[in-house]
Amino acid sequence: MAELPAPVARALDREWRLLAGGELRAARSGRTFRRVSPVTETVIAEVPDAGQADVDDAVAAAHGARRAWRDTTATERAALVRRLADLVERHGEELALLDTIDAGSPISNSRADVAVAAAQLRMFAGLALELKGTTIPASDALHLTVREPVGVVARIVPYNHPLMFACKVGAPLVAGNPTVLKPPEAAPLSALRLGELAAEVFPPGVLSVLVGDGPAVPDALVRHRKVRRIGFIGSEPTGRAIQRAAAESGVKDVTLELGGKNAMVVFADADLEAAAEGAVFGMNFTWSGQSCGSNSRLLVQREVHDRLVARVVELVEARRIGDPLAEWSEQGTMINRAQYEKSLRYIDIAVGEGAKVATGGGPGFERGLYVAPTVLTDVTPTSRIAQEEVFGPLLSVIPFDDEREAIEIANGVEYGLTASVWTRDLDRAHRVVREFEAGHTWINGSSRHFPNVPFGGVKGSGVGREESLEELLSYTDLKAINVMFRR
Repeated sequence: MAELPAPVARALDREWRLLAGGELRAARSGRTFRRVSPVTETVIAEVPDAGQADVDDAVAAAHGARRAWRDTTATERAALVRRLADLVERHGEELALLDTIDAGSPISNSRADVAVAAAQLRMFAGLALELKGTTIPASDALHLTVREPVGVVARIVPYNHPLMFACKVGAPLVAGNPTVLKPPEAAPLSALRLGELAAEVFPPGVLSVLVGDGPAVPDALVRHRKVRRIGFIGSEPTGRAIQRAAAESGVKDVTLELGGKNAMVVFADADLEAAAEGAVFGMNFTWSGQSCGSNSRLLVQREVHDRLVARVVELVEARRIGDPLAEWSEQGTMINRAQYEKSLRYIDIAVGEGAKVATGGGPGFERGLYVAPTVLTDVTPTSRIAQEEVFGPLLSVIPFDDEREAIEIANGVEYGLTASVWTRDLDRAHRVVREFEAGHTWINGSSRHFPNVPFGGVKGSGVGREESLEELLSYTDLKAINVMFRR
């Protein structure tokens, strides 16, 4: 791509700034780092490289704003979050173009992420009056509970849905917490633009947006004594590092939405056409498999294994891979060269362990960070490709004989984010889904999320729930009040 389309060039033609304490500015150090687009493999932006001083500024401003923001009524806070949602929609095409050029996501998906981001902000605004307590008839006195904001929140989000995840500030803000957002250094542009929009909406200190090149900024946020609550989405090793750092610096509330090695289990009586479509859809090839919820393990009952694999291969080979800025594109790039090379390396590892490549198995093109959507068969349950999260467009197919074996294979990994079962047998469907060690499951479905349905994992996939009332309440502390009457 020799020259960027005019709308993309316009979206990039700005001085990128942090939002700290209501001020849009450069990093205190004056340092910047270069953003290299995975689409063009050229520098598209010089981004402020925040450091400890910027974290201190943002947290101090948030701490100073906490009482006024707490005392702002829930409905007033919700109204401001709705205003942010309006701005996200108004600038939606610009934000989508930024995500596509910055993260390599197809433009159709980037636009869908904008819509989801605005909807999530509005959902949490609509739940504001659910921040309520209860009365308890414990004696002839009055016993009640109230929900109060926890204090300063750090929200640390990943690169695979940059704008959508940046808008996860909605829940802590509605709950009354000044929030510091740390977007990914691998794709920070839409979040920095969101910070510019948010500066028009919120009082100084209520929302800050900081990005730095490397782990210094998130580590400083997690360890800051005035940060009481941390919400993280990302990899399992980083999640454990955040838990350690938080514990070393204070008693903090930490929720983690981490990786997955998710199983889709297909029994012989399932609607095989629907299951094949579900396997391809649920693998999230559109994001080049860069999704924690991808059903990267397809478990198929042996008697229908070959039929289902043949149809999955047909569907995968029909997908159009190419320039993410093109309207027809169904799969874009990997986020960077490291992830590109990791995916190719895992194909070699899988083949070395005895797997066969049914389709794909290499680069998508001679040039660029494109990995062909890949289906691997003859995968064994204990192989590395079946146990380790790749975060690439690699679907591993594992045969099984009976229900018990399917459950054992599905649960035989360290992760527990999502799982699905496909069958026409209602009894079996409910038996199996109850046996899954996973936080979010489907019967005859895959990958779809629904408003106010809790999303999150167990085991190595994290703690806490997102996208729901449970997420909103997790940004509050519950206080008991006992009113004793004079007699």
